[in-house]
Amino acid sequence: MAESQLVHPPLFTYVSMLTLLTIVPPFVILMWYTNVHADGSILQTFNYLRENGLQGLINIWPRPTAVAGKIIICYGLFEAALQLWLPGKRVEGPISPTGHRPVYKANGMAAYTVTLITYLSLWWFGIFNPTIVYDHLGEILSTLNFGSLIFCLLLYIKGHVAPSSTDHGSSGNIIVDFYWGMELYPRIGKDFDIKVFTNCRFGMISWGVLPITYCIKQYEEYGSLSDSMLIHTIITLVYVTKFFWWEAGYWNTMDIAHDRAGFYICWGCLVFLPCIYTSPGMYLVKHPVNLGLQLAISILVAGILCVYINYDCDRQRQEFRRTNGKCFVWGKAPSKIVASYTTTTGETKTSLLLTSGWWGLARHFHYVPEILASFFWSVPALFNHFIPYFYVIYLTVLLLDRAKRDDERCKAKYGKYWKLYCEKVPYRVIPGIY
Repeated sequence: MAESQLVHPPLFTYVSMLTLLTIVPPFVILMWYTNVHADGSILQTFNYLRENGLQGLINIWPRPTAVAGKIIICYGLFEAALQLWLPGKRVEGPISPTGHRPVYKANGMAAYTVTLITYLSLWWFGIFNPTIVYDHLGEILSTLNFGSLIFCLLLYIKGHVAPSSTDHGSSGNIIVDFYWGMELYPRIGKDFDIKVFTNCRFGMISWGVLPITYCIKQYEEYGSLSDSMLIHTIITLVYVTKFFWWEAGYWNTMDIAHDRAGFYICWGCLVFLPCIYTSPGMYLVKHPVNLGLQLAISILVAGILCVYINYDCDRQRQEFRRTNGKCFVWGKAPSKIVASYTTTTGETKTSLLLTSGWWGLARHFHYVPEILASFFWSVPALFNHFIPYFYVIYLTVLLLDRAKRDDERCKAKYGKYWKLYCEKVPYRVIPGIY
């Protein structure tokens, strides 16, 4: 990634990368510590660190253990085996700037279903108690923290010595290459796609497994399951199930088709996602809230509605692309722009840009229901502490920045056609506001 390709000024970008590389790994541990050992109070954790400084952080940082290692290895190998061996439809990804088109096996829904059934069966038949995962969660996150940094280093080396496709290259800056990655589509052999494993199978499936773990832990701790934990878990599982129902569409998004495999994506999905994305449920384990039937149902309906709208946005665009624009959007023929672009190999290609339906409201309107859904699976914790809402704030910043990056990428790709598109769809995310 050359400096001319950076969305933000180079100095801001480099400072941001260095900050995230140094701050985010310990932040994951502090998130766990606050939810599990500091009563969910950010102030309590802050005061502890203020009084004890760096030694305080070292004292609360769990040491990697054999138990944690076994859990991670068993889970990782299980998901890798499912990714390789479960049958699935052959799906082609988008053509890359170098003209490469990756091919995937779409078996994510099967892998997700098999994982949840296996996990619940191990608990039901007394073979494995999921509370062990919660009880060793700090050690698991610590082990993942260090292990994933080594994994990203190996990806960096692989990008130099054994790239999997023509979609690779160095910026000439070690920090940039480690952070953003060297390869767009790294694979082991022909069939094992590394980003599908880190993003979809290890990361996203853990987002389904951990809320179930938290439910079982709360039940064993208190002898009952609070309605707040139940509502949080249902909305979360509906969202994750939606993701795997639509997984092939995800392979066309920025995460897979444009962001390379480095610290930002891979460490994020291996460590940050399992901890931060599941943090509202982690908090609720020791802070059960009684919502009452009316409030619980209201939150549930609102959350599921937001997940559905988010899904329908993606479905609408996917159907538009699949039919090459020969479909109906909200009962009408779609409004579109035919945009041409040139690949790095000099080939001229065309894309259709949808300008009606959800995609006529804003260029990234699908982020609105996604942010709202995250609020509704966090709000069952109510408002005694701020920490259950950290993910909502983080997601909002992430998606607004992603919308900006995506717009800049499309502007560079489509030129005058993107300008025309922005004239037809003037708002970036929120209709009438932004």
